[in-house]
Amino acid sequence: MGEDYLKEYDFKSVFLLPVNLYGPGDNFIAENAHVIQALIQRFIEDGKENKPKISVWGTGVATREFLYITDAAKGIVLATEKLVNSEILNLGSGIETSIKKLVEIIKELTHYKGEIVWDSSKPDGTLRRCVDISKAENLIGFRATISLYNGLKKSIDWFIADYQL
Repeated sequence: MGEDYLKEYDFKSVFLLPVNLYGPGDNFIAENAHVIQALIQRFIEDGKENKPKISVWGTGVATREFLYITDAAKGIVLATEKLVNSEILNLGSGIETSIKKLVEIIKELTHYKGEIVWDSSKPDGTLRRCVDISKAENLIGFRATISLYNGLKKSIDWFIADYQL
């Protein structure tokens, strides 16, 4: 559709496909939040209640790609400023992380002292979700700058300071 609008009306557009976004201000209610936000909420709340263990769905082997919200915003701005044709671009970090590694980082950053129990009776979901970001790098110079660790730390700090359940 973007290509047709460009040909017929000289209307430039971009279709951005971001990976899993996270950051301060997101929905952190476990029942309907995405994986990072739900895990942060659970680790903080269960830690406050001194729960001895947290059950996490699946085996932890599934992988995902995550993008901190300010990096996503920079990608959106770059795309609108630099693209001259209609394009489809993936926005991502270029780094694939296992759910197990994600859980370990969140556990560390929230100072949760309990045990992680993997509930393999629950699904892992799609085993891999990672995109090719080379087109965004080449066409608009987009590269994520916030590491998963630092982005999680910022998100957790915000949650602790500002979030009201």
